[in-house]
Amino acid sequence: MDKIAVLIPCYNEGKTIKKVIENFKEQLPEAKIYVYDNNSQDDTIAQAQSAGAIVRCEKRQGKGNVIRTMFRDIDAHCYIMADGDDTYPAEYAQQLANAVLNDNIDMVIGDRLSSTYFTENKRPFHNFGNVLVRRLINMLYKSDIKDVMTGYRAFGYKFVKTFPVLSKGFEIETEMTIHALDKNLLLKNIPVTYRDRPEGSQSKLNTYSDGFRVLKTIFVLFKNYKPLSFFMWMALFSFLAALGFLTPVLIEYFQTGLVPKLPSFVACVFFSICSIQSFYEAMNLDIIKQNERREFENRFNEWADRERQYSNQTK
Repeated sequence: MDKIAVLIPCYNEGKTIKKVIENFKEQLPEAKIYVYDNNSQDDTIAQAQSAGAIVRCEKRQGKGNVIRTMFRDIDAHCYIMADGDDTYPAEYAQQLANAVLNDNIDMVIGDRLSSTYFTENKRPFHNFGNVLVRRLINMLYKSDIKDVMTGYRAFGYKFVKTFPVLSKGFEIETEMTIHALDKNLLLKNIPVTYRDRPEGSQSKLNTYSDGFRVLKTIFVLFKNYKPLSFFMWMALFSFLAALGFLTPVLIEYFQTGLVPKLPSFVACVFFSICSIQSFYEAMNLDIIKQNERREFENRFNEWADRERQYSNQTK
């Protein structure tokens, strides 16, 4: 088992990957650096190999697919995840690693938004999207995450081996954050400086399509991770809608003894059924969620025991 593994997913980063590897080698000489190429069309592989990284390939396109394979393949006490575009300074890597190795933090978040991100990043919609996603998640989970979509993170062994990667693309960072919040794992925000891509290096992010995927991911994970809240809100909405349709029907009934607004009455019945069904769905799914959380805690403890065994073997 490696002490520190630096994970760098890459897609057409030939212009910067060599510098990134050399910087991490300088800051973390004891670390093993893994570059996983994701069908690059340039010389990313050759540049990474010449810099001395361990290079492997992932054929399924998408950052989430690459991270899934990395997490399955590599065993380490501490994992540092960074991009290959030279936007995250390696000078912070030791600080991130120390939080995992010395303080037992499960996930360390390299917080760009509290430092230079808004001055360095030249894409205003990216700035707006980062703030929107952060505020939305902090509101839903009552948390204080400073940067949800940063690609600069550190993880402990237990987090990596128990994190179910579902996303295929750039929404993977959002999924990591929500998973850690839902499972009440130890998190730490560490401010890091951010620098924009060097000239000639192009971003793989699409502001609108990837932004929509991130928002969709938040919605789906909120439904899956917090079914009680999600379906209770649906039940409340349906109940209020039913009440809204029923009120004029009742008023006219008490005045005339007739129900001439039959469509309103039918709509009231429909929303009443939706409200009752959502309520019972919330109850049932909450029980399932609590059982799933118990199973996760058991798996988390099993991987903690396994990590201790690895540590004892290497002493």
